[in-house]
Amino acid sequence: MAVAKPKQQRLVLALAALAVMVAAGIVAIFALQDTAAYFKAPSDIAAEPPAPGQTIRLGGLVKAGSVGRSADGLVLNFTVTDMKADTPVSYRGIVPDLFRENQGVIATGSFDASGHFVARELLAKHDENYMPPEVAKALEKNGHPMGAGRPT
Repeated sequence: MAVAKPKQQRLVLALAALAVMVAAGIVAIFALQDTAAYFKAPSDIAAEPPAPGQTIRLGGLVKAGSVGRSADGLVLNFTVTDMKADTPVSYRGIVPDLFRENQGVIATGSFDASGHFVARELLAKHDENYMPPEVAKALEKNGHPMGAGRPT
């Protein structure tokens, strides 16, 4: 058996390191694929509903007149709109102080088997001039400019 030359040993070591890095990248992609939450506007959901149980971030405005509580007062029900389509949402938990009608909101959650969106987390805009970029883009795409005259 011939002894490998140093140049060949380095090449084999470099190829082995590259193979390990590619394998680690593939494992990371598959592991993160289940936990990634993709942003969707109500019109995106109407056009292409996500699978039940798939975690998404639903963003838009809280529709005026849509906020209510369940009979026991524990579940908040409201509708997220992008002025083109609406998505009803249920949320059980502490509601952000800035959550109110006609304000931007991002709800992280999933659709249940019956097609109802159940939020696990609510994010409300943090001041009167802020709108998450994804929400602003979706609203502008649907003819609701986010500049002057925006509902507050």
